[in-house]
Amino acid sequence: MSPRITGSTALRVLSQLRRDPRTVALLLVVPALLVVLLKYVLEGSPGSFERLGGPLIGLFPFIVMFLVTSITMLRERTTGTLERLLTLPLAKLDLLLGYGIAFGLVAAAQVAIVAAVGIGWLGIDVAGPIWLLVVLAIGNALLGMSLGLFVSAFATTEFQAVQFMPVFVLPQLLLCGLFVARDQMAHFLYVISYAMPLTYAYDALARVTTSDVFDRYLARDIAVTAGVILLSLALGAATLRRRTA
Repeated sequence: MSPRITGSTALRVLSQLRRDPRTVALLLVVPALLVVLLKYVLEGSPGSFERLGGPLIGLFPFIVMFLVTSITMLRERTTGTLERLLTLPLAKLDLLLGYGIAFGLVAAAQVAIVAAVGIGWLGIDVAGPIWLLVVLAIGNALLGMSLGLFVSAFATTEFQAVQFMPVFVLPQLLLCGLFVARDQMAHFLYVISYAMPLTYAYDALARVTTSDVFDRYLARDIAVTAGVILLSLALGAATLRRRTA
């Protein structure tokens, strides 16, 4: 692994994104617009936006990053770019870390915009430290990025990559506790929810939004989220091949 090669990979990905204004708009503008839309959708339901707004600062970036990174990596595979890169003295970890750094920087900008809109403009109340909410939201975006890189290995077209949204992401959104508290679900769904990484990511965001206490449950949620990010990157590296099938 080479820091120079990793940095070059990150710069290449950022350069590609800069030349694609629609993707930049999707990454930086759409999550903030969705938070604004949710604010006015729930205007007639007092307390709902206050409960959902804080966690959604992190969940919207998760969804967008999953979609963009899965399609971006699939495009690298199908166009032969990935195969050409892997003929160079480039370690698989260099490639994935380069993607992680590039999209991590984008995630930081994305979350900063969403947090500024949600907290500064829409008045979302956060009981815990705002900086911790921002860090957790960036972690959610990185979780979406790492899972998107991993699942891209199982798609052969961009349409198939998009299909992973309802298959892989929506069940996690439904079971993480965002809409209904997990202990109020059917017992078998409650048990299944523990196996889904977004459960822990959402739980961390919800805890910071409603409490300023850093307890062992919050530490557990952060540790599990970080572990899934690292595991997804490792599994993503295992799916990279020097030659396209």
